[in-house]
Amino acid sequence: MASGQMSRDEALECTCCRHACHVLLYSETASQLFGRIPIRYIVLMQMRFDGLLGFPGGFVNPLEETLEEGLTRELLEELGVAVPVSKEDHVESCFSPPRSGTYSSSSRLILHFYVKKMEEEQIREIEKAAASTAADHGLEVLGMVRVPLYTTKSGGGLSCFLSHSFIGVARSQLMNSLLRLHLVSPGDLQEALRSSQRTHAESAQNLQAAFKLTGEQP
Repeated sequence: MASGQMSRDEALECTCCRHACHVLLYSETASQLFGRIPIRYIVLMQMRFDGLLGFPGGFVNPLEETLEEGLTRELLEELGVAVPVSKEDHVESCFSPPRSGTYSSSSRLILHFYVKKMEEEQIREIEKAAASTAADHGLEVLGMVRVPLYTTKSGGGLSCFLSHSFIGVARSQLMNSLLRLHLVSPGDLQEALRSSQRTHAESAQNLQAAFKLTGEQP
């Protein structure tokens, strides 16, 4: 397939490929930032060991466990909670672009993405466990983070979050999910992306200034 998209069953037929499963966990909330800005939804991501933002999950061997069993196992390690994930939570499967110009079938990676809605209290329990009892906390996972879906008067919020660095297709997975679940309107997301582009430009200038502090030119 040119787009790399495939069904879950088609993906499982690719026994020569590696498989990785990740999930977006979210809930509704009545909480307000500073008592006046509606948060509306809690959407969880994580800061990875490499400094990139991504979703909880990891590699799964379909020959030894189902995709959902493998994902639940990974979530227990990274979140400290065994979050049950089902086939109904599956959203898409697709090929990940090969790295370093390697195109052999043995190096191909298939990404399976899930979305699971939970109760707010369950989300809060996950956040607590991830920082206290999760085996991978401080190692493969440096902390759970919430995606700010609002925009402040100063332009902060979602636009600043989108300007950070994401692993692989995680940014696209996040944006597609926000639109599909109607957590953010297309217009608001477009404006956040425009502001994020401006932030990227400012960051590039700041990096050039930082280079001068080291005594070298960029």
